[in-house]
Amino acid sequence: MPEHPRPVEYDPRTAASLFDESHWQKSFASEPNGGNCVEVNLGARGLVGVRDTKLEGSPVFVFDAGEWAAFLDGVKAGQFDLR
Repeated sequence: MPEHPRPVEYDPRTAASLFDESHWQKSFASEPNGGNCVEVNLGARGLVGVRDTKLEGSPVFVFDAGEWAAFLDGVKAGQFDLR
């Protein structure tokens, strides 16, 4: 895969500050008790944030739009299916 320059320096200690807290969305497949799901934030400056719903103060993983699109393409193609 080609390397793409990162638009923002990633610092796991401050990554959450890149996103508006009100824009986090839990997976529609999330169980009522929290389940094993993630939240996604399609917010700031073309960045996508992902965090664990079960962990208060979860670290936020940050992806740019191209990385996120490549991930979604892989999911749709079954690349991450458990066999």
